[in-house]
Amino acid sequence: MSDTDSETASETPSGGRQGRRRSGGADARRARRQGGHATQLTYITRKLEPFGVLDEAGLALIEANADAVLEEIGIEFREDEEALALWKDAGADISGERVHFPKGLCRSLLKTAPEVFTQHARNPDRSVQIGGKATVFAPVYGPPFVRDRDGGRRYGTIEDFRNFVKLAYMAPAMHHSGGTVCEPVDIPVNQRHLDMVYSHIRYSDKPFMGSITHPLRAEDSVAMAKLVFGDAFVDENCVLINLINANSPMVFDATMLGALKVYARAGQATIVSPFILAGAMSPVTVAGTLTQILAEVLAGAAFTQLCRPGAPVVFGTFASSISMQSGAPTFGTPEPAQVLYGAAQLARRLGMPFRSGGSLCGAKVPDAQAAYESANTLIPTLMAGVNFVLHAAGWLEGGLSSSYEKFVMDCDQLAMMQRFAEGVDLSENGQAMDAIGEVGPGSHYLGCAHTQVNFETAFYRSTIADNNSFEQWQAEGSKSAEERATTLYKKWLADYEAPPLDEGIDEALQDFIRQKKALLPDSAT
Repeated sequence: MSDTDSETASETPSGGRQGRRRSGGADARRARRQGGHATQLTYITRKLEPFGVLDEAGLALIEANADAVLEEIGIEFREDEEALALWKDAGADISGERVHFPKGLCRSLLKTAPEVFTQHARNPDRSVQIGGKATVFAPVYGPPFVRDRDGGRRYGTIEDFRNFVKLAYMAPAMHHSGGTVCEPVDIPVNQRHLDMVYSHIRYSDKPFMGSITHPLRAEDSVAMAKLVFGDAFVDENCVLINLINANSPMVFDATMLGALKVYARAGQATIVSPFILAGAMSPVTVAGTLTQILAEVLAGAAFTQLCRPGAPVVFGTFASSISMQSGAPTFGTPEPAQVLYGAAQLARRLGMPFRSGGSLCGAKVPDAQAAYESANTLIPTLMAGVNFVLHAAGWLEGGLSSSYEKFVMDCDQLAMMQRFAEGVDLSENGQAMDAIGEVGPGSHYLGCAHTQVNFETAFYRSTIADNNSFEQWQAEGSKSAEERATTLYKKWLADYEAPPLDEGIDEALQDFIRQKKALLPDSAT
């Protein structure tokens, strides 16, 4: 399963207005504690220092090895004569479709890329910062199947797609609407991008992603964004972020390059993201995989600056291991976590925003395997300081399925991560010296004034976990976490109300879609 939009079965300019960061106050804290959806939370501004696995010598070694790969082995830019010509003019050595990069060329080009940028949402309060100390959670991306307890595993439809957009809109700690939250297979492949982009615009006011499965579909995504934001605003600000996968090892294909050029030239953000199953698409070692990832990102990200200096670009990676017995991808294991930590360190040294992580698992249902593997990916995601987190909720079956139940279960964990990222409260209230003084030795804190003031917001309360007595749990139906998640996602969908959208903009979007579909005969490619 690739990390790109599975339609093809393959995974603001600097200086824009920064998204507003709000403290949230009591309402936000109450929403965090209860997991409610009445109050949306802004993107995370981490107060924790990122964790790393490599020292200075180790980072320098990986960088030197990546420079050797770029110069001596090279990266292929396939079926794109324009890309090869741009690289030749920039000073690279071209041999057929293979580009060899003089040492320092890619890093020099990347000096024009912004370290931090804003992706604007149509609701300014939902705009997000990409880079720096910000962490942005975005939903699962790309699965052809969906799963819920009622219907089991089945192909996704446009109704499922809309439902996941609505759930992402309702989830307090989901900061982004994402992209291909599932594949709507009931719509022809060459037309479905129109319905997907429209769904993000119509059913959410959070930031969203464009289509990358064909350059013309990327152009349609930009055109639709201009109908929402206006031509001049889109030219001067980032309103779309888009996933550009390297075809690892060390290849960029014509589809990805075509979409990259459209978005970069329009001033829109690209995530240059090697898709790695270590042992198959990279070496089996962490150091070897990091070397290849860095080389691929340097080449792809630098190319965005050849298309338009200043275009926002993100250092991305999706790295997992495989079972050396079956060849199947595995998740939540130690080595991919080390790759994630190391790649985050390399991104910071380049001064680039970083994308990775999520709530990844190989489980077929939302069970203990799903929980353990997702936690073992999500915690390193937060601790490494990932800026843009794709697949933050809903991922199941190695990315083949979007799960309704797991989506809301994961969102519960995202809210916990958001609380954890706030760090330790050292204010006067946080120190609680008045409480310690009031209670003294040998008593308890249940009735003291400090506890009474803080009890509503002191601790996060899970939306999924049951912490009541066995007898109460039994009296309430002995429900599993998955069963409680079914009730919760259905409640969110029942409570959903669409955010307002200007009628003129909506009509313009629908006219655009009708005209485009009239020119596109049904196609499966």
